[in-house]
Amino acid sequence: MSSDNVAEQVKLHQETIASDSNSPLQLIREKELEISGRMLSAKRNADEVVADARKQAAEIVARAEAESGGGAKASSERIAADAAEEARSLREDAEQQAKALSEAIGARFDQAVDLVVDAVKA
Repeated sequence: MSSDNVAEQVKLHQETIASDSNSPLQLIREKELEISGRMLSAKRNADEVVADARKQAAEIVARAEAESGGGAKASSERIAADAAEEARSLREDAEQQAKALSEAIGARFDQAVDLVVDAVKA
């Protein structure tokens, strides 16, 4: 989800709150916005972790080449492969966490709707 899309959703959210803050649909929409924000944050964090891992890998390779001279190529390839594997692993972990959060939200969505509807009926 792009940041422009999130900004549009926040604007819609603010307009809707101004017009009808007790609507069950509004309460559901608020939860959707909250969930969207969490998922966007998780994706950003995953991207930052991958970028940091790549930067560290490049620094390690550069340092290894500077220190070892002729034998640096084999060493740097191994280091780069290790760093790439670590970055892949970190990204997979972040994606699994985002997926688990999404599944947990989906599993509780019906319960949330029922609670909102019951609260409005009361």
